[in-house]
Amino acid sequence: MTNQRQSLRRSKGNRIVAGVCGGLAEFFGISSFWFRLAFFIALIPGGVPGILIYLIMMVVMPNE
Repeated sequence: MTNQRQSLRRSKGNRIVAGVCGGLAEFFGISSFWFRLAFFIALIPGGVPGILIYLIMMVVMPNE
């Protein structure tokens, strides 16, 4: 039995904007709803924290 961990990549199938939340969900094995909710909550105090983190992850994470 091998425990191969999937690499962190943006999702092609589970995406709304760029696949960042879908890729995080596949990597951690939880629903993408929770990552989308976290980014939405990060948008509330003015938008900059959520958008900045999302854009950085969009650039850093390779596409699937």
